[in-house]
Amino acid sequence: MAAKRKGKKRDPRLKKAGVSGFNKPKRTPSHPKKSHIVVAKVGSKIKTIRFGQQGAKTAGKPRKGESTAMKKKRASFKARHRRNIAKGKMSAAYWADKVKW
Repeated sequence: MAAKRKGKKRDPRLKKAGVSGFNKPKRTPSHPKKSHIVVAKVGSKIKTIRFGQQGAKTAGKPRKGESTAMKKKRASFKARHRRNIAKGKMSAAYWADKVKW
């Protein structure tokens, strides 16, 4: 038998987005435009954010022996979106930077 949760009910946005919890991004391969979804929470503010271009070739996580072209690609993305990344967890650029770049 599952343990009963005391207190607060689980937010319905988590189930609708299909994520395991707040600030836990998930891949969405069947979405026509966006590649990931996250239910972001900062304090009492909650927001569902879809981010990342579906099928885009991103630089991914830094790897040992990475090509200079990929290093430049990553640096260009971070420079181009620096202001939006700095807005924090409530911006799509923050999550794209964290997950895809």
